[in-house]
Amino acid sequence: MADTSGAEPGVSHAQRLLLQRHTVQRRTVILLGSAQLLSGIGTGATVAIGSLLAVDLSGSSVWAGSVATVMTLAAALSALPLASLAERRGRRAGLVTGLAAALAGMVCIVGSVVSGTFALLLLGTAGVGVGTASSLQSRFAAVDLADDEHRGRALSAVVWAITIGAVAGPNLIQPGAVVGQAVGLPPIAGPFIISAAGLMLACALLLAGLRPDPLLFARQLAAAGSQPAAGLQPAVPRGRALGRGLRAARSSPAAVLALSAVVGAHAVMVGVMSVTPLHLQELVAGPGTATHAGHAASGDVLVIIGFTISLHIAGMFALSPVLGWLTDTAGRKQTILLGFVLLLAAVSVAGLGQSSTAGVAVGLVLLGLGWSAATIAGSTLLAESVRQEDRVVVQGVSDMLMGAAGAVGGAISGVILSWAGYPGLNLAGGLVAGAVLAAAVVALLPGRAGGLTGRMSRTARGRSLAD
Repeated sequence: MADTSGAEPGVSHAQRLLLQRHTVQRRTVILLGSAQLLSGIGTGATVAIGSLLAVDLSGSSVWAGSVATVMTLAAALSALPLASLAERRGRRAGLVTGLAAALAGMVCIVGSVVSGTFALLLLGTAGVGVGTASSLQSRFAAVDLADDEHRGRALSAVVWAITIGAVAGPNLIQPGAVVGQAVGLPPIAGPFIISAAGLMLACALLLAGLRPDPLLFARQLAAAGSQPAAGLQPAVPRGRALGRGLRAARSSPAAVLALSAVVGAHAVMVGVMSVTPLHLQELVAGPGTATHAGHAASGDVLVIIGFTISLHIAGMFALSPVLGWLTDTAGRKQTILLGFVLLLAAVSVAGLGQSSTAGVAVGLVLLGLGWSAATIAGSTLLAESVRQEDRVVVQGVSDMLMGAAGAVGGAISGVILSWAGYPGLNLAGGLVAGAVLAAAVVALLPGRAGGLTGRMSRTARGRSLAD
């Protein structure tokens, strides 16, 4: 617990805790951001090279989306267990456990490169997926102590922090090759060695530095009466948590829209992004080269792939603070609307410009921006659209559904690419984005769910100010 000694005489215990809340909140955001930066290297490297390794080790382009599928499926399956662990023992335990699983996954991926075992690659990718779930929950840890009116900005600040690591990850292909050769491993294993080092540092940073734990400290504040007990109910069994979260979300039209935005944006983003490296491989090196992607691709091809994916990840995270500010000022639903307009623009540019590396790159940047706007605004809207006592479990369900949607998108992306080509894949993404966009437009019409959300948000802010 936080040290409350040394305060001025005459200041109540609740007031001292409230002052400490702001200090702990700032330190928590900095620590979470630093860990996101380090752990993002692993995610970026796996996204950039994973589909190439999958084709190389399996011998078929149909498996190109398997890495993205396993990553997102593992993230989905681990979302509620990690949330339950955090509920019992605090955010630090949940976050460190997830990153430790990702570290073990990196070791397995290196082993798959050395042994040529496709199953080991998928096992390692699953570990990285658990780490992805941990990273997703970091954004919620950032708002455990945040003021209601600054929730969007606090959440986006941690999302933004992953930019440097995530953008650096894909561009570690060439330096990683040097590292791989230096330690006597295949060059393509090098980036994963660097990623493992980043994950190890992230684990150590959170384990030692995330004190007091933001969730546990929030409980102390709630007990002292200095802030509302938002989402601080005791842990419930996994089955009950799932059912309760779904019931709470279904009870609010605004929450349904928020879940649709987060889930739909993630499905479109993962589906298109996961097989873009394979498309670029064939576009640059020529048809038929994908079956030897992992070992036979030239350095120039890998650099183009790494640079394109890094631009995409920059689109996902670099403007997060701007989009968080827009979420708090322009409105949650309006920012969701913007996100899906950007997603439609992304699949249009990438699909129509599929014969140009520049066209694909621009499309992927727009894809990242659309995902960021929809995810930040959708996550913020979700927190405000359910009862405070249901918030944590609904957040866990949101991450689970988000991961499941990404898994489906990644699973079918390789099949669609084989059947309909890259333009057909983008068309499929456009259909999903268009459906959610239509729902967002309807929600903005007078007399729809927006009024309920606005009232709930104003009520929550009123309670916060009253406290």
